[in-house]
Amino acid sequence: MSSRLDSRSLALFLAVADTLSFRQAAQTLHMSQPPLSRAIRELEERLGVRLFDRSTQGVSLTDAARKLLPYARNVARLLKEAEASLANEGLPLSLRLGLTSAAEPVWFGGLAERIQARHPEAAVSVVVDTSPRLVRQLRAGRLAAAFIALPTEASDLDVVELDRLPMMVAMPSSHRLARRRMVRLADLAAELIFWFERARQPAFYDHCQRVFSRHGFAPRKIKEPADHHVLLADVAGGRGIALLPKSFAGLRRAGVCYRPLVEGEELAVGIGLATLRNRQELREILVSSIGSSQARSIKATRPE
Repeated sequence: MSSRLDSRSLALFLAVADTLSFRQAAQTLHMSQPPLSRAIRELEERLGVRLFDRSTQGVSLTDAARKLLPYARNVARLLKEAEASLANEGLPLSLRLGLTSAAEPVWFGGLAERIQARHPEAAVSVVVDTSPRLVRQLRAGRLAAAFIALPTEASDLDVVELDRLPMMVAMPSSHRLARRRMVRLADLAAELIFWFERARQPAFYDHCQRVFSRHGFAPRKIKEPADHHVLLADVAGGRGIALLPKSFAGLRRAGVCYRPLVEGEELAVGIGLATLRNRQELREILVSSIGSSQARSIKATRPE
């Protein structure tokens, strides 16, 4: 008698449960949405329960789905551990790496080429995306490792912090604060601040909010464009100012100047290397390709 559950069905269920979006889950799984929807409906029919409530407001878990979720996570974890126990600890023949789109430290440049040159037997490719999406792809086995922004919720993964990038202020060159050598959050109280949506990076968003609260800073926010070149064009045009990791100072744009932020270290973005557990040799190979001597193991951060 065949089981009503299988590893593929559980993987599809987890993708939808983690994103609460059939569209995003399909993108994460590299498949189109209709086959995913059909597979979930077939799973619900086999189990005789509804797993997701679908409405115009979005997707939510049913009581049955909440009961199934921890079992599905355990199965996924056991499968990954089984694969890791049999896998070569070195670089896989196809090395797919994730790079966060939240920051661009100098050593991101040419990273894939440096790894490829040192390990010509591996086919190295790079995916650039938001850190939460990279974490989901890593957990699903579609990435070998990911360089993510910290803090990011990365429970059950090993994370090594490699870099910290203080926040700075990007403003129009003609702005009254451009004459200052450094700027404080208090100086920005009346300014329009380009800021990212929480859904894009929940843990880092919450971290920044805690820092803002400590300093009594309640910024007037406007939505930050996803493309940083568009963002800098808007800054140059006087639509608002932006708080950006220090690495973005390398993006020169006429009409934009950068100034250090006094509280920049408190708001700093960490850059971490995330891998599945028990992949120490892979981590060491990747860290040595970066040449960072200050990498240190840290606990994965969960948003409060």
